[in-house]
Amino acid sequence: MSIHPTAVVDPTAQLGDDVEIGAFSVVGAEAVLGDGVRLHAQVVIEPYTTLGGGCEVYSGAVLGGVPQDRKFKGEKTFLTIGKNNIIREHVTIHRAAGAGGETRLGDDNLIMAYCHVGHNCVMGSGITMGNMAALSGHVEVEDRVVFGGIVGVHQFTRIGKLAMIGGLSKVVQDVPPFVMADGRPSKVMDLNVIGLRRSGVSARVRADLKQVYKLLYRSNLNISQAIEVAETDVEPSPERDYLLDFIRQIRFGSNGRGNDPPRS
Repeated sequence: MSIHPTAVVDPTAQLGDDVEIGAFSVVGAEAVLGDGVRLHAQVVIEPYTTLGGGCEVYSGAVLGGVPQDRKFKGEKTFLTIGKNNIIREHVTIHRAAGAGGETRLGDDNLIMAYCHVGHNCVMGSGITMGNMAALSGHVEVEDRVVFGGIVGVHQFTRIGKLAMIGGLSKVVQDVPPFVMADGRPSKVMDLNVIGLRRSGVSARVRADLKQVYKLLYRSNLNISQAIEVAETDVEPSPERDYLLDFIRQIRFGSNGRGNDPPRS
């Protein structure tokens, strides 16, 4: 273990083996740093934050800060980050609002400089966030999503796995899995064929997903009709079923966001 003499570590913090804490960094009360975590200079780990083993956090990042939510009244909430995440300079990730709530990130994510992850967000694994991308509160991002730089995401939005969001996009509605989206506001542009291939999805399933995509976005059918035809005409697969279930879920929320509670 290596702790710079200028670093401040709360006595209630738990540090794993081979942790490195750089100059002028601060580790708050009840924080947990897993084995091999490396904090560069001037990193702030706020109370009730857990970093899994192998994470590396660069200068100026603040993890576990209080949520930017007017409803937050100082209740005990958490930020939990998985293993082997790379968090670059000046990233901010806030813990949750609501007693016992949790903001959560999976493993092997790359969060580039100046990104923001808001309160109560849930992120999967293998995600790449380009510089200055920002997630509002209660956003859900599934595995292996790629954000271009300076993307803004509306609260309660859900982004399906293997989606790719173009730089400078404004995301105000759910983005289905496997697609490429771009624009202000963002729109589905195409299927993310390269991402599917790199993830090991077979050529047959890729072709079937392309057919589903055309039914949903390039036909004269409404969403209900497109789903019905896809279920009849496209061979079942876990990927096909997951995509169609995602599209169905959007209807239960408001303004095209499946996790957004309908408002009276």
